Amino acid sequence: MMNAILIAGPTASGKSALALELARKADGVVINADSMQVYDALHVLTARPSREEMDGVPHVLYGHVAAARKYSVGAWCHDVRAILADAAMAERTAIYVGGTGLYFRALTDGLSAMPDIPDVIRDYWREALKQRGAEALHAELKSRDPKSADILNANDSQRIVRALEVFEASGQSIIDFQGKCGTALIDADEARKIVLTPDRAKLKARINQRFERMMETGAVEEVRGLLSMGLSPDLPAMKAIGVREISALLSGSMTRAQAVERASIATRQYAKRQMTWFRNQLDDTWVRTDPDFR
Repeated sequence: MMNAILIAGPTASGKSALALELARKADGVVINADSMQVYDALHVLTARPSREEMDGVPHVLYGHVAAARKYSVGAWCHDVRAILADAAMAERTAIYVGGTGLYFRALTDGLSAMPDIPDVIRDYWREALKQRGAEALHAELKSRDPKSADILNANDSQRIVRALEVFEASGQSIIDFQGKCGTALIDADEARKIVLTPDRAKLKARINQRFERMMETGAVEEVRGLLSMGLSPDLPAMKAIGVREISALLSGSMTRAQAVERASIATRQYAKRQMTWFRNQLDDTWVRTDPDFR
């Protein structure tokens, strides 16, 4: 039986539907490889497959992490190892699907060893974030380490600070460390690897339509519930696309139309960064295909 099937691609590209189709054919188990779909409080905003959409096919590592936690690629690898250690998986195909590039890198190459960060450097950049903000630090990262800046959102404070710490401590881009091999979770040579590369115009239209549907199917209620938890704004779950925009809608500082427009723009920008990462970081053993947009 095939070692694994990997399906990567930008948000809204049809990954989940393809994973379900292949799982039916290969007696597969779908394993989430999206860093936001792991959070329990983010169902609508992350387009997590519903029970009906799963259609009886086992799906794992979806919504299993509390929004109050910070989940990492290391924690994800630990959870994947536990799934693969189950004897029942020996008779089934593992189908990994998602848009988080580092999860796929960990699957095929293992986790890379990052340099130790001295406390003085860590404290400096944490304080710089408080004083200057994420966008200013992103601009500085672009001047020091353009490779990592190009794939990071200007508001992704946690990853921006991490990239600056690594560069300050080592003089090397965090991308260089991420490219070094560790212990792989799967046999990449035996796996079927697919990258969805949708037409940009069609993807843009689909993203716009999808966020509007999210607003109609519980996104506002989802954000209201998330805000009621009183979580730190620095937590990954609080940075999911749509949370900030709908929070502004709930506070009265943004209209519904503005929230939809700005969240759709943010999603399109995120999709562009994902496609850039997949294009530059995944080698020619990955089959690139334009998904069928219906």
